[in-house]
This record gives sequence, structure tokens and C-alpha cells, in this order.
Amino acid sequence: MRQIETRGPVKGRLEVQARMHTALQTLYTYWNETRAGRMAPRRLEIEPSALGPALAHTFMLERGEFDIFQYRLAGTRVCDLFGAELRGRDYLAGFSDVDRLTLRRELKTVCERGAVLKAAIVANSDVTHSIEIETMLLPLVHSGNVIDRVIGAAAPKSLPYWLGRERLNRLKLISHELIWPDGRPFAAVAASSEPPPFVRDLGTVRIVRSERRTFRVLQGGRTD
Repeated sequence: MRQIETRGPVKGRLEVQARMHTALQTLYTYWNETRAGRMAPRRLEIEPSALGPALAHTFMLERGEFDIFQYRLAGTRVCDLFGAELRGRDYLAGFSDVDRLTLRRELKTVCERGAVLKAAIVANSDVTHSIEIETMLLPLVHSGNVIDRVIGAAAPKSLPYWLGRERLNRLKLISHELIWPDGRPFAAVAASSEPPPFVRDLGTVRIVRSERRTFRVLQGGRTD
């Protein structure tokens, strides 16, 4: 496994995007800009409309006990790619025991040290077909200062005629790499004299809709 270090958002964007599907490029760029130097952006900061066509390629995972990662949401292209509705499904289902251990370890690093995981997977159908899939997984803060959500994108390397007609259920990890958007793990940053990687919890968030606009209202700090 390779670990890529990128020193700063601009260099990180150029180095990483040079080798990715457009959907993965879009998600990485938006995530990197939204986090604004923090370990990860908050779940409510992610605006699906900002991803444009890449939204259909995206999905979201929830990290549960014992590092179980389940699909919370999945775009239409992702569900079509695997030939199944993915909501509630174990993200690691279909992988061998060895690959599951590897991916669980790397996803733990994504959630606890602010890494981005980029991987290549070969997916096989019940028949005789197989296809290579690019995927990327990035951390999100959902509640408090805990990263218990992962946003990702997946896209096939090719578009064979049978894609979407056959369910892909046997998966093999063929390559993966960790990317450090700020050049080093956030655990090192948190241990130094630099500011903590998270912004403070802003309290209760209310969604307010007025005509065609939607606002997020954050509870203030004044009590008088």
C-alpha cells in the first residue's frame, strides 16, 4: 500500500485528481474546500446540489460498533452499478476475510486520523463477468466531534453492455492508498501546539424553509 502526502489543498488537489474519474475528482475537491483546513467537514455542511452530476456516483456510510460500516445513502449510479439497493447493506459484504480486515483497518484510519482512502476493486457477477471500479472514501463529522460518517464515490473503469443487468456480489481489493490532504495524519497535528482539527459544536441546528430558499439556523451562545 502506498501513502500519498499532499502539502496544502492546491497541491493535494492537483496530485490526486490527475488519476481519478471525474466523479471522484469532484467529490474530493468539494470535500477538501468545505473542510477548510479541518480534519473533516460536518455532515450538514455538505450540499448535495454542489456535486452536480457526480451526486449519482456518491454514497454515504455510517460507522457503527466494532467498525461496521453500512450504507446510509447511495446514488442511482452506485446502485445501478451493483445491481441492487444498497441502503442498510454492509459496505464490506462480498470481500474476502483478508480484504475485509484491510479495508476495516484503513477506514478506521480515515475516521480517526483524517486520511482519504482511494481504492481499486474488481467486482464479479454471478455469471462470468467482472469489472474494475474506482472508489474514494472521505471522513465526515456527524455529531459532536466524532467522525462516524464516511462519504464516498464509486465509478466503473469501463461501461460494458451487461453493466446494471447483473448483480455484482464478489469483490476483490486490488490496490489502495491513503492520501493525507495536509501532508500528515491529523493525530500529529492534534498533539502539537496547533489548533484542534474540529470547529466547536454549534448546538442545535434547525432547518428553515422560506419560498425557494432553505436555511440552517444554528443556536447562538447568548443567554440574555
